Amino acid sequence: MIGIMTGAPLLVVLGPSGNGKTTLGTRLGEVLGVPFEDADDLHPHANIEKMTAGIPLTDVDRGPWLATVHQHLAAHAGTGLVMACSALKRRYRDTLREGLPQLGLIYPEVSPEALTERVAHRQHHYMPATLVQSQLAAWEPLQPDENSLTVNGEGATDASVKAVQTWMATLRT
Repeated sequence: MIGIMTGAPLLVVLGPSGNGKTTLGTRLGEVLGVPFEDADDLHPHANIEKMTAGIPLTDVDRGPWLATVHQHLAAHAGTGLVMACSALKRRYRDTLREGLPQLGLIYPEVSPEALTERVAHRQHHYMPATLVQSQLAAWEPLQPDENSLTVNGEGATDASVKAVQTWMATLRT
């Protein structure tokens, strides 16, 4: 069932590394007047070490991290939050949405080529471009019942923000 947005905005901007989660999430937080957090900052040290070494995370690695991300979302359910989180698989998104029917999912869609190029040119980030393919292989497309919106991740950020605001307004009516 599609959730109805009530109260403060609670959003997860999701997808593979390099799709603009942080850029869009930061801007959404500013426009909506709520904090922005990056789930990457919540990874345990062991996960960061694996990714830095170019080793894809397993579901076992992600379990405690997703629980922590969910706790952060739940703690902000009344005050609002925009969270950037890969949430590549349906079961990961279900974990994040548990008990939070108002949670909206925003997916900035970007071509695989653009993802690889963006990640390859990043500085000061532990995610190597070699892991983009493993993230794309793990990606499970959003389903109609996930209270989600797909935006053009290769277009202007402000256009994506406007699309999210319009979508949110339709969910409030």
